[in-house]
Amino acid sequence: MTDRTFTAFMGADIIASGPEAEVAAAVRELGAAASIGVYDDATGRPVDIAQADAPAASSEVRGPGRPKLGVVAREVTLLPRHWEWLATQPGGASAALRRMVDAARKEDGATPLRAAQEAAYRFMHDMAGDLPGYEEAIRALFGGDREAMAREIAGWPADVRGYALRLAEPSFA
Repeated sequence: MTDRTFTAFMGADIIASGPEAEVAAAVRELGAAASIGVYDDATGRPVDIAQADAPAASSEVRGPGRPKLGVVAREVTLLPRHWEWLATQPGGASAALRRMVDAARKEDGATPLRAAQEAAYRFMHDMAGDLPGYEEAIRALFGGDREAMAREIAGWPADVRGYALRLAEPSFA
């Protein structure tokens, strides 16, 4: 499993940043009445981790998948001809689907540069879409111009500005 990290905001201020369990504990401590947004540091996507480190109801009850390996069972709906084809593939349907997804991800051009741009864009869109300089900052982000982006977001709240730059940093390398 990866060491995913998250950052929680209350309004425009960072209230917690770090591993999932630590951020979830900080979010729960503030209570449900607080308006808190939590972002995955790798993707810039908002996430709901309020119950992330809550203990499981029973360690003996197991669902499908291999949780220790990070495998999660989910439903996939396919036509009969798709299932027939998958059944003929080496390793079975799951292995064939994993190979196809991995190949598609490689073809997508999911480079570290592009991933950083997308993460910064997602966060900026969610938290700063109505702030002054947003559109110009996005253009600078995708244009690889760190100085222009920093200039456009200089008036944003400090934590929002800092987090956006942190997410974008790999895209300027």
